[in-house]
Amino acid sequence: MDRFDGNALSVETRLAGLVAGARGDAQACVRQSGRMEEPLSSHRGFLFRSFGRLVAGIRFLCQVVLIAWASLAIYYSNLPWAGLRLALAAAFAAFAIWVFWWSRRQHVFVVLAVLFLGVVAWWLTIPPSHDRPWRSEVAVMPRAIIDGDRVRITGVRNFDFRTRNDFTVRYEEREVRLSHLTGIDFYVSYWREGLVGHTFLSFIFDDAPPLSISIETRPEVGEGFNPLASMFKQFELIYVVGDERDLVGLRANHRGETVYLYRLNTSFADARQLLLVYLDRINALADHAEFYHLLSNSCTINIIRYANAAGRAGQFNIRHLFNGLIDSYLYHSGRVDTTLPFDELRRRSLINEAAQAADGAQDFSQRIRASLPVPAR
Repeated sequence: MDRFDGNALSVETRLAGLVAGARGDAQACVRQSGRMEEPLSSHRGFLFRSFGRLVAGIRFLCQVVLIAWASLAIYYSNLPWAGLRLALAAAFAAFAIWVFWWSRRQHVFVVLAVLFLGVVAWWLTIPPSHDRPWRSEVAVMPRAIIDGDRVRITGVRNFDFRTRNDFTVRYEEREVRLSHLTGIDFYVSYWREGLVGHTFLSFIFDDAPPLSISIETRPEVGEGFNPLASMFKQFELIYVVGDERDLVGLRANHRGETVYLYRLNTSFADARQLLLVYLDRINALADHAEFYHLLSNSCTINIIRYANAAGRAGQFNIRHLFNGLIDSYLYHSGRVDTTLPFDELRRRSLINEAAQAADGAQDFSQRIRASLPVPAR
């Protein structure tokens, strides 16, 4: 009996040990599971916080853009009094800032939305016009009369510039033949070399002087170019058709701009098609005024757009907007002479020295091209 009791006690002891061990293992598993879930939970929290910050950042950016756009649209609107425009723009900006970041009243958001939509509607109704006191350089809109192979263009600018502000006004009529168009040359002109410049084309004929066409703003008397204002309906658009002694000489010799000239390897057929697209746009613009826009209706953007219409194969490139780099784009897309390294081609394409030596000369166009590389077409 004593032996049996001892065996029973031994069994109970072993069972108790097994139960305690199982409890310990279970607790260890729970602790281990907690340690495994802890970093997973922390990771999820980090993702949620990052997403929240991203959403808040996007919302803040949208609010800033809304305030800036509407305030500038008011300031550059067609109200005649600058002081009133400035006061209204500042009032809108102050009210919008208060609504977005201080007010907690729901109805003021509705008021702001109505005001913003009103500004948008007002801005959309501001019309372009051909009837303004234009500067002499842009006073005449060109027109083209196409008669089969012959094209007669009126309003061709051929001023004699003595300085940038001292010149003899002269608009002419020119006639060219499409069958004698042999190529296109591409100009890049810089006020200051960098990411932004001005681009324009010259159409080359074997029986007539080159015909330059430059897509520009049409400033009024006393106005100068303002990149920011150009995005808010401040300037009408004009296609200046002119002689190279005028358009190129003005920039290289009298405005002190740095001018590069690149000879494109465009086929004859593509060159003629592009000129026809240009002539069609010139006539359309003469009939209906348009606003210039730095990002959507400007020199390089329109050149690319019309090249696409004439059969260009290629995608959008950021250098179409940062047109100070457009010569790099032309080179690496094979549209200019690539037998030379790009830096060498660019050095030889700088025409300021030749333009200054040929200033006012009748053979101006030939002399600025004398040392240019000529690509195979």
